[in-house]
Amino acid sequence: MEGFKALGLSEETLVALEKKGYFKPTPIQELTIPLLLNGERDIVGQAQTGSGKTAAFGIPIIERFDKNDNNVQALILTPTRELALQVSEELQSYKGGRRIWMTTVYGGAPISRQMRDLEKGTHVVVGTPGRVIDLIERGKLILNHVNYVVLDEADEMLNMGFLDDVELILSKCNENRRMLLFSATMPDRILSLAKRYMGEYDLMSVKKKELTTDTIAQSYLEVPARNRFDALCRVLDIEEDFYGIVFCNTKAEVIEITNHLNEKGYTADSLHGDIAQNLREKAIKQFKSNKYGLLIATDVAARGIDIQDLTHVINYGLPQDPESYVHRIGRTGRAGKEGKAISIIDSNERRKLMYIQKITKANIERGKLPDAQQMVAIKKRRLNDQLETTVSTEHYLSLLDYAKELIQDNEPEIIVASLLKIFQGDDLDVQAYKVIKEATERPMRDDRSDRRGDRDRDRGRDRDRGGRDRDKGGDRKKSGRNSGSTMRLFVAKGRKDKTSPIDILKLIEEETKIPGRNIDDIKILDAFSFFTTNFDDGEYILDVFKKLARKNGEKPLIERARDRD
Repeated sequence: MEGFKALGLSEETLVALEKKGYFKPTPIQELTIPLLLNGERDIVGQAQTGSGKTAAFGIPIIERFDKNDNNVQALILTPTRELALQVSEELQSYKGGRRIWMTTVYGGAPISRQMRDLEKGTHVVVGTPGRVIDLIERGKLILNHVNYVVLDEADEMLNMGFLDDVELILSKCNENRRMLLFSATMPDRILSLAKRYMGEYDLMSVKKKELTTDTIAQSYLEVPARNRFDALCRVLDIEEDFYGIVFCNTKAEVIEITNHLNEKGYTADSLHGDIAQNLREKAIKQFKSNKYGLLIATDVAARGIDIQDLTHVINYGLPQDPESYVHRIGRTGRAGKEGKAISIIDSNERRKLMYIQKITKANIERGKLPDAQQMVAIKKRRLNDQLETTVSTEHYLSLLDYAKELIQDNEPEIIVASLLKIFQGDDLDVQAYKVIKEATERPMRDDRSDRRGDRDRDRGRDRDRGGRDRDKGGDRKKSGRNSGSTMRLFVAKGRKDKTSPIDILKLIEEETKIPGRNIDDIKILDAFSFFTTNFDDGEYILDVFKKLARKNGEKPLIERARDRD
């Protein structure tokens, strides 16, 4: 830790950095941290994303935190909610044991919850311009005492039409605040903003690295956000001998995806910023020893991991910039070997993909997901290959006597079909696969007319034209944000009630008309039972049984399981 220690950081921060695996500061950190710790001037930093800019401004802000000041001490503006969450997660990992409260605010999430967090008191606010303005206008975000204002990815905010919003926010801030502006490029409008709202500033610039992706076949799949998880499962199913990393943008996403994959029978491990070092090392060691492993990780947690022979990298949503994209996919295609990089995106990320393709000069081809019929055909072909191998090697001989016992009471076809159901689940059932409507193919062009719409969506997602908060009522349809994943449900009946799996299937089918093939992994215990279904069906089942209970004045017979049994 001598590198960071030489910058004048406290022991508490050095320990936090060591836990994250940070041992040597990046060039932008070496330039910026001492100036922020020891100086009083504003700073303009030019460096590519992925160069450690968050730590460059985040660590000094935490180091100079005033524990006796209960006001908002720092405001960090980002162009997108994904980056806001990522920055907030990074800052949390730097603070060590300090009691610093942080709040992340962005459009697309209930504003009432963010207002409550601000009312409780917070020291650092990370957010997108539109939502920050909403909270200022509602009198919930007071910036009269803010000491630091950070504009992260300032050029991207300019590209997305946020410049007017940024200027409005700056006009509401403490005049004596210290301002930090970070940008990958320095167009005239950014420099003009700096001259207008910053005092004397130091300009820090880090040379940009060359981006190369020569040995990697790159493709993307564009699907609705609600189908992203289903698309990921199909990619994992159709790609041969998969040994790779699935990158997510937030810790919460890593946890959710890992849990859902394991529930569906995949063997997945996870890495994110809050995992203890000993568990992190164990996960990496296990992943390295498993030739066909699957690791779900954030960029931060995966930093410094050197694993050979990875066949695939999957982007579960795009990172914030071309450099991070190249850093991710560069984990495969090493030592002259070919690798695959597949990005699963929704329509809102199309422009970002176009920008990545332009900067990296890469050929990112549009892929196509197999439909239900094709999925079943692929799995049948693989099963046939396994059967042929087993028959040719005679590895079945020790089970012949048991096989004869099984077919004494049932037809061979029934036995085989039952075994297929036990070991293959619904993999060979066409009806079990959701229809994923991929976006229609259109040219990759820079549609600047959408930019204002992006900004308006960020500012107004939670407000109707009258300014009312939608999350407090109205007939808005549920978003189904976890659509495509599974849900574990609890049934208040078990063996003592003489309940069997068939009884549960009949109960659900009679009350909801949901077919039994949509219900899986039924477990009957003494006093209660569990089963799994897809998220959409789960929501409907909960709604039906809640209404039945209300009608009868009872507690619902079926509820969402609190923990995996």
